[in-house]
Amino acid sequence: MKQFKDQIGNIHTFNSTPKRIVSLVPSQTELLYDLGLEENIVGITKFCVHPFHLKSTKKIVGGTKNVHYDRIKLLEPDIIICNKEENTQGMVEELQEICPVWVTNVASFESNFQMITDFGQVFDKRTEARKWNDKLAFALSDFKKFINNIPVRKVAYFIWKNPYMVAGSGTFIDELLKLNHFQNYFVSLERYPEIDLEKIDEENELDLILLSSEPFPFKTEDGYEIVKSFGDNAQAILVDGEMFSWHGSRLIKALEYFKFLHKSI
Repeated sequence: MKQFKDQIGNIHTFNSTPKRIVSLVPSQTELLYDLGLEENIVGITKFCVHPFHLKSTKKIVGGTKNVHYDRIKLLEPDIIICNKEENTQGMVEELQEICPVWVTNVASFESNFQMITDFGQVFDKRTEARKWNDKLAFALSDFKKFINNIPVRKVAYFIWKNPYMVAGSGTFIDELLKLNHFQNYFVSLERYPEIDLEKIDEENELDLILLSSEPFPFKTEDGYEIVKSFGDNAQAILVDGEMFSWHGSRLIKALEYFKFLHKSI
């Protein structure tokens, strides 16, 4: 019998290593796969698109905010993976009636390293987890050397339209903005606030408007209206939302993407 604590402080006790996994977090589905747990994954969400073939080999149990509890129950999982930001508290509470629900809470690189370590312990994949953390630590060190000579730019990161919503402080996106020497225009606001473009102060200069590809798929034309609100000096660019918001092993690819992004600005 082993006990483990998840990232919101819940204690989980397992008589044996969990074998049947339902993952309700797209980025963590990818991490589970990269840790060598493909055979153990029995259920995923419709948004779990990496690796793509899982959508045809695993049971789709819904989205990240709404799931089919009956489908999950029929899969007889040993553990369900959720995330504090991606999934709702109500979901977690109802899922706990089925089996233990492991909740992650990733808002920094440190907590991402911890999540990978935790998965290595819970699923008896310690060696694989250590290898991924080592690769990530090396890639992060390399990127910090790259970004050292890049000037700080003031940016706004948009995640939604109608209403407009942005990434504020206390988010993983904000952490990655800081890493990229991007000063968040909306850092005084928490989480993902709605904003009114008509109340933007044009005199408060902005360098870049980052339009994310997810959860709202911004297009180039969406930038025109937003740019007008921030003044003519701001430049709107489309960015890959997965690279700025996904946790886990995806960060290896994200750090390479960030280099490409800076070279193209």
